[in-house]
Amino acid sequence: MKGKYYDIHGPVFIPSVILVVLFMAVTMIVGDPMLELFTSFKDFVTEKTGWIFILTVNAFIIFCFYLGFSKYGNVRLGGKDARPDFSTSAWFAMLFSAGMGIGLLFYGVAEPVSHYGRPPAAEPFSIDAAQHAMNYTFLHWGIHAWAIYAVVALSLAFFAFNRNMPLTIRSVFYPLLGDRIHGWMGNVIDIFAVLATLFGLATSLGVGVRQVSGGLSHVFGFPNTGLYQVLLIAGITGIATISVVSGVDKGVKILSEWNVRIAAVLMFFVLLVGPTLFIFKSFVQNMGTYVNELIEISTWTEAFINEGWQGDWTVFYWAWWISWSPFVGMFIARISKGRTIREFILGVLLAPSLLTFFWMTTLGGSAIFLDMQQAAATGSHEFAQAIIADETTALFVFLEKFPFHLIGSVLGILLVASFFVTSADSGSLVIDSITSGGKLNTPIPQRVFWATTEGAVAAILLLGGGLTALQTATITTGLPFLVILTLMCYSLLKGVKKEHARDSQLKQEVSQKSYTDRLTKVILKQIDKDKKS
Repeated sequence: MKGKYYDIHGPVFIPSVILVVLFMAVTMIVGDPMLELFTSFKDFVTEKTGWIFILTVNAFIIFCFYLGFSKYGNVRLGGKDARPDFSTSAWFAMLFSAGMGIGLLFYGVAEPVSHYGRPPAAEPFSIDAAQHAMNYTFLHWGIHAWAIYAVVALSLAFFAFNRNMPLTIRSVFYPLLGDRIHGWMGNVIDIFAVLATLFGLATSLGVGVRQVSGGLSHVFGFPNTGLYQVLLIAGITGIATISVVSGVDKGVKILSEWNVRIAAVLMFFVLLVGPTLFIFKSFVQNMGTYVNELIEISTWTEAFINEGWQGDWTVFYWAWWISWSPFVGMFIARISKGRTIREFILGVLLAPSLLTFFWMTTLGGSAIFLDMQQAAATGSHEFAQAIIADETTALFVFLEKFPFHLIGSVLGILLVASFFVTSADSGSLVIDSITSGGKLNTPIPQRVFWATTEGAVAAILLLGGGLTALQTATITTGLPFLVILTLMCYSLLKGVKKEHARDSQLKQEVSQKSYTDRLTKVILKQIDKDKKS
């Protein structure tokens, strides 16, 4: 279906819009009882299927490293002559901004301190709780998250650039479904991708606007109400539409690079004026304990004690990253042409993870250190408890411990808003691509429509149940998409095997031809020599 202001794939676009509108309408009509419904459903899903999330996400890591370090690692995305479209530094900046942005600002201080005060298996506010807090924070934001993104991104990039197929989720399943991907099966896969992406993005946007609102309230005394948060969503979404119109090479690329620069300034500010020696020492120690305990903490399923902690944290995170994976995966795929599979795996899994670990140590680790100092002097954990009491103001409560805290707080608010814009921008481009049948250049009004829809869903979820509603939407859409990701691994492996076999055969033919040519020259030379003699 194509017109002046739209270019859509009807069987995906129309059902997706109907389901989203239906969900928003039910949430608005039912009103307050939706919070209780969201809570019950979230608890049911996490309790019954949490172990499936944990097992499968671990399997994704094994799969990624197998591809990267096997004979398939030399396969280049786009063919053997393809070269990267972006420099490595710009590539890392866009990876970091699209993959983690808002969450790092929201949870950078709040999560480590929360685990420190409410650990799953240690005495609260103890030394063991502090170390466990960093271990679980690293688990939630490290290679497990990026392995989910890598599976989707690598699959999309391979079939788009090496098989010249549309940049949509359905294309990945060609080795399994063949031409049936162009029928109802492919449509269903893309609809799930749209819903997962939309609700995963809505969660991030909802979390981001809660932090902006909390920051403005804490620093300047602005009202921190649901209506005010909706107005903020509307304003920031309006800014995002301007970036959407600019496209990836301008809007997203420029904002992503500036996001990383501003985040680096904030991190180095804390590093320099905060407990510098402690940060470096704890980073080394945190890395060691994370690696040492990785298998244990990544396979823990609350089998012997079920307190609901894992559903609120680990399972929620895995579902969140899965919901984000079509969006982040498609975005990473678009910017990764020319990379080898080995380069891609190492770049996507390790570089952002290490940077995230240092960020979490600098902010979250410093917050724990400051609370320990205060507790040693006064016997009170008032600082940590103030952070735990309200996650939306955690960053700003933390920055008050440093000089020029007003400047730091304003910088934090602007950075969250900027990450909001890049997330909404990138997400709308990706959803638009899926609902248009894989097209990369679609009419501007169509992209604006999806940017606006993302903001509307985030606003309604916030009004209908706050963070619980956001988490429920994420987990609900993440569960069915987990099955799709598992099948995606098998399909990608089949495609890569075929590509490697074809490349090997081509090399063998070239080598054989080269050998034949050399042998012919030797024979002709010998014949010529015999004639002369």
